[in-house]
Amino acid sequence: MFFSDISTLTPEVFLIVCPLVFLAGLLDAVAGGGALISIPAYLISGVPVHTAIATNKLSASFGAAVSAARFIKNKMVSFKLGIPSVFFAVSGSALGANLSMRMNESVMMKVLLVILPLAAFIVLNKRIFHDNLGEKAPTDKKTFIIVMTVAFLIGIYDGFFGPGAGTFTIICLTVFAKMNIKTANAQTKLINLTTTVSALAVFFAGGQVIVTLGIAAGLCNMLGSWIGAGLAMKKGSLIIKPALLIVLLLLGSQLLRSL
Repeated sequence: MFFSDISTLTPEVFLIVCPLVFLAGLLDAVAGGGALISIPAYLISGVPVHTAIATNKLSASFGAAVSAARFIKNKMVSFKLGIPSVFFAVSGSALGANLSMRMNESVMMKVLLVILPLAAFIVLNKRIFHDNLGEKAPTDKKTFIIVMTVAFLIGIYDGFFGPGAGTFTIICLTVFAKMNIKTANAQTKLINLTTTVSALAVFFAGGQVIVTLGIAAGLCNMLGSWIGAGLAMKKGSLIIKPALLIVLLLLGSQLLRSL
């Protein structure tokens, strides 16, 4: 164990956490699911579970901000959809957090064991999951309702359990809202940034965040996110679809180990 308490940080902690959080930022910018790499990185270095989750929110907020900013700069985010979806996602996240305190987490794990194969089938099925036409997100009434519903439901999941929330959002926006994969990813980043910062505020209030480690890891996460967002914009579905499958496999293996 390299970590004994919040006041004691050894160089080994940074050497383990920072490179892995860089990879997490890269993956998260492309397909979501960065926490599947970053949280285990904190745990491997010896950081306690609750502190690991809290500190990860700080480092993840750096990457989420960079990814969202890069997509916004390239005019890939529809604020007409994005701003309302943020409120729905935060509302869902608050509800999910309350549910998590009243319900056994194993229930969600069992539900995910059914959802994960279905999600993988959807990603692999070219007739269902494919790049839709058009560079901009449609903003008709039907799309608005779908996006708000997805933001609220994914918000509940993110507040309740969390891992892979960005991945599920990309899949839902592509399949149900008929966005192209790059645009769905861009809209997802705006939602993720808000829910991450909201959760971070709660953890800060509880005194669970290791600020020095979180900032150092956050800078690495920013670099990974910047590179990942660039790859997502340039390569589109060629890189996002395989990355989505990697995230689903990581989440599935994590769930199986925890059962």
